[in-house]
Amino acid sequence: MMNPLDQTSNTPEFWDGQGCAFCETERFEDAIAAFDQAIALDPRYCKAWNNRGNALCGLRRYSEALAAYEKAIALRPDYHQAWFNRGLLFVEMMAYGSAVESFDRAISIHPDPRYIHAKESIWLNRKLMTV
Repeated sequence: MMNPLDQTSNTPEFWDGQGCAFCETERFEDAIAAFDQAIALDPRYCKAWNNRGNALCGLRRYSEALAAYEKAIALRPDYHQAWFNRGLLFVEMMAYGSAVESFDRAISIHPDPRYIHAKESIWLNRKLMTV
């Protein structure tokens, strides 16, 4: 995977990209290892923390995923993608109140239509659960 003489492979951005590629093929364990390598090179690289959370969600390791998203947010409170992903995790866990709070935070930072749609779909999820 890595040529030891290639300096570009020794950057957090490289390993984050590798992890994302593994996620696309649902190789979540490999993705986590790549994100961990990125974090080892730069523990403050919030993008790798966020993406690590995504890989952990793929494995349904929700408490670890939440911790990864929260680390990304702690490092960069205006990181709207991490707030959004945290909201998606809460929807998956049926913690809709926490999901709304996370989506609201993401929307306040960056009013992406995907974020707004995700928040608006929560009422449907709640209604389906009460039927």
